[in-house]
Amino acid sequence: MKDWFTVEQIDKDTYIISEYRHWEETHCYLLRGERYSLLIDTGLGIENIQEQVGKLTDKPVIAVATHIHWDHIGGHKYFPNFYAHEEEINWLNGEFPLTMEQIKDFVIEDCDLPEGFDVNNYQFFQGIPTKVLKDQDIIDIGGRKIQVLHTPGHSPGHMCFYEENRGYLFTGDLIYIGTLFAYYPSTDPVAYLASVKRVAALPVTKVFPAHHELNVPETILSDMENAFIELDGKGKLHHGSGVHKYGYFSIWL
Repeated sequence: MKDWFTVEQIDKDTYIISEYRHWEETHCYLLRGERYSLLIDTGLGIENIQEQVGKLTDKPVIAVATHIHWDHIGGHKYFPNFYAHEEEINWLNGEFPLTMEQIKDFVIEDCDLPEGFDVNNYQFFQGIPTKVLKDQDIIDIGGRKIQVLHTPGHSPGHMCFYEENRGYLFTGDLIYIGTLFAYYPSTDPVAYLASVKRVAALPVTKVFPAHHELNVPETILSDMENAFIELDGKGKLHHGSGVHKYGYFSIWL
């Protein structure tokens, strides 16, 4: 049977750790610095991501989630030093808007689960972050500085991470190839538009999403910006307006 995690290298100090055996095809990113390594998202928590991370770095690891959804914080239990955005601290303290039964259904849906995995034991990570992040914060891991961009829309405290020196933009669930989810009660279509406009204005050399296809053209930023602007102009930028298709991505409002 294939390994649960697939590891790919972006450059000599940046790795992608993916979970292709699950329908969400989650991607986590390990950025190695001179003092710390930064792990952007920790995946579903179905298997131990720390075992993979430990093969790739000997530096202390800081974990940070683009947002507090189960498929992005599942491995946080292995990393006591983790950061979170101030708008979603309550989701780490018993106030997440979905039930455990709903979350478990998402976890086992269309999934090639590893032998021995029991979804009845699955937990939604809860904890107190070692640092609370806000917009424009800089995470300095030694020789690499990562800027925090508060990009709400998919969730209230969603963050993108921008490494200006390399032009890397880690977009979480804000931008990826596939169907963007902005229909949940905790999503905000108007904020989504503002966030897409913000990242589309950045000089980006590579877009790194949290799900699905990794070969993402930089033009996706302007393409999605134009799509959201079009929806706004037609009076459709609101919950309940349906699924809007734009070639290689869709927006579900």
